[in-house]
Amino acid sequence: MAPASQTEATTRLRLDVAYDGTDFTGWATQPGLRTVQGELERWITTVLRLPAPARLTCAGRTDAGVHARGQVAHLDLDPTALPRPQRRNEDDHDVSTLLARRLARVLPGDLVVRSVATAPPGFDARFSAIWRRYVYRLWDADQGPDPLLRRHLAVTGPLDLDRINTAASGLIGLRDFAPFCKRRDGATTIRTLLELEAHRRTEGDLPGLVELTVRADAFCHSMVRSLTGALVAVGTGQRSQDWLTAQAAHTVRANQVSVMPAAGLTLEEVGYPADHRLAERAGEARAVRELEDQELGDGKPS
Repeated sequence: MAPASQTEATTRLRLDVAYDGTDFTGWATQPGLRTVQGELERWITTVLRLPAPARLTCAGRTDAGVHARGQVAHLDLDPTALPRPQRRNEDDHDVSTLLARRLARVLPGDLVVRSVATAPPGFDARFSAIWRRYVYRLWDADQGPDPLLRRHLAVTGPLDLDRINTAASGLIGLRDFAPFCKRRDGATTIRTLLELEAHRRTEGDLPGLVELTVRADAFCHSMVRSLTGALVAVGTGQRSQDWLTAQAAHTVRANQVSVMPAAGLTLEEVGYPADHRLAERAGEARAVRELEDQELGDGKPS
């Protein structure tokens, strides 16, 4: 469901969130399952002693097992619900800092609210965003990866990054990514892919690690993991460039394209325009969503 617009009677907060997705069933609340949204809303409601459950809107709903360093969400609150100093050492903190500190005391170890801030006018975590950047991490060395990081990457055969990047360059731009998406009723698969490039680390804690950066205005379901699966097939020599070109020409899901495991994928960053453009961007994106709903004939946002 599309988020409601902010009213003059509420204060909108921006939350920057990071999590290890291994033990979460994705972002979105699901009855009886542990999700990022469910945990955050439960603890925000508890910490602020809200009379009704908190409701968060995020920049991009991640799937089960997918991680995030740069997830962004917003929360609308009645100003009377904002936290007030309770201890002497809290007196010099603003309400946003107080909420972040109080959440840090109660949230589980695999979920962190990095910061809380009063959102600028017109900000919408979902609709104001102009791009999302994911990184998929791959290990292709003969020796296994650091076992402490095994839940944050995928192991493959040897990868030829020149082949991957040559193939990736042909997918950049505005196009229908239906071949690389799991169909969802009411969801468009037309996206603008802004960046798709692999590089190999030469320094740091995991030299040799391959990182595939994928940046787009938005993503459809399983798009990043499917693009990665197709490029890995080309990079290992199992498939050719002509094969990828043929798959990308499909108008429906390409069954020959494998979806990579969730563990290797991390939402790294969400981009927003300058503050004076936030409301305009949100209006444009919301209008596109509403138009898609009308074309479906059901009038229900997804």
